[in-house]
Amino acid sequence: MTRGTGREHGPGGHDAVLLAVGLADWALDGLTTALEGLRGLLGRADLADLARKGEQDLRARGRLALDRLATVPPAHVETLARHAAARHARRDERDERDEHGDA
Repeated sequence: MTRGTGREHGPGGHDAVLLAVGLADWALDGLTTALEGLRGLLGRADLADLARKGEQDLRARGRLALDRLATVPPAHVETLARHAAARHARRDERDERDEHGDA
């Protein structure tokens, strides 16, 4: 008596094995492709030039990222303190005008 792999037999251990083997084959194929690409890259005569250009690109990306992160808005408490100081300065000016009769 043989077991089928169709849906009429339900999800069994055999289906799980087929899925695992299929996944392993797919992963191995991807790894093989990546290794072939790496082998081709290492065989290039201009590898040093390619590495230098890659380093320049990474430095440029780093500079852009730092510029983007350096423009952080002031902290909330600092903003509140500035508003309070400005309010206090206005109140002092108003009180000083009232004392001198400049109203």
